[in-house]
Amino acid sequence: MTDIFTSQTPLVLLLASLFGYLLGSIPFGLVITKFAGLGDVRNIGSGNIGATNVLRTGNKKVAAGVLLADLLKGTIAVIIAQNFGLGAGMLAGLCAFLGHLFPVWLKFKGGKGVATYIGVLLGLAPMAVLVFAVVWLSVAFIFKYSSLAALCALTIVPVALYFLGYANLAILFGIMSIIAIAKHHENIGRLLSGTESKIGGKKT
Repeated sequence: MTDIFTSQTPLVLLLASLFGYLLGSIPFGLVITKFAGLGDVRNIGSGNIGATNVLRTGNKKVAAGVLLADLLKGTIAVIIAQNFGLGAGMLAGLCAFLGHLFPVWLKFKGGKGVATYIGVLLGLAPMAVLVFAVVWLSVAFIFKYSSLAALCALTIVPVALYFLGYANLAILFGIMSIIAIAKHHENIGRLLSGTESKIGGKKT
């Protein structure tokens, strides 16, 4: 895996990381809901800036817009940085993901990263997005828990990448999955206690 990064200069890798982080840290959930006149999304539901919490405003179009924006910032970071090499693209994607989770503009209190994770996956291994989608939809259909569906998809994707022949990306997304799963610790607690709301309920 080190060969991927040694083919680019440290300056390129640093700039790619910084670019990815700054792009990923744009709090679209907060910005879009305020422009839509829905107030501060941090005062709604879980207080999260992600699309799932934005959906609690009752405005599906705004939630969809936030989901798309959070996804695309991961993809755009990868596509632009990848012009300078795969290593730059991987670092930009990772840092975009971290930027969404820990945005400097919001005192490092961001979202849970699933949409941006998918966006980075789309930029680096588009076929694996299908794996994520199939797992998420299957689990969501059977168990009706959005969080459980995301957790299962986050677990399966690195394994799928490995068997698809993307060993380096499997490591990257393994790291990202661990972080994203850790950010879902409250959901995990509610799932274990049986208090997690199902899809279509008032809370997720």
